[in-house]
Amino acid sequence: MERQKTVAIIGASTDHKKYGYKALKAYSIIGYKVYPVNPNEDEIDGIKTYKSILDIPDEIDRATMYVPPKVGLKVIEDIAKKGVKELYFNPGSESDELVEKAKKAWARTDSRLQYSCCRDEARNRFKVGIIKDSDVK
Repeated sequence: MERQKTVAIIGASTDHKKYGYKALKAYSIIGYKVYPVNPNEDEIDGIKTYKSILDIPDEIDRATMYVPPKVGLKVIEDIAKKGVKELYFNPGSESDELVEKAKKAWARTDSRLQYSCCRDEARNRFKVGIIKDSDVK
């Protein structure tokens, strides 16, 4: 039997209008075991919420960011320490500084990082990027 995939929702929200809430619901619907991460919440819709990704007891396959880059810069090292293999920066959560810090953080781990960014086309930046092993080791 195949293990259920896991996702950490960094910046999960109780506000039904926010993408941090919508992502929690969407990943649940498609079969992921979701782990909301928000230091200001105890639970969201009956799901235990973790203060840090490092508090999650299970292995995490994917992390998806719904926080501003300033917050992302504070938590990116913990995400790397957790051994997350896929990281998604959602619109508004990414910055060049954060992507560079992610590359450096994963270079110090045994995990291979794959990340995607949805960047603002008006800023004329890349849409999707993949960090290969050779980029971080």
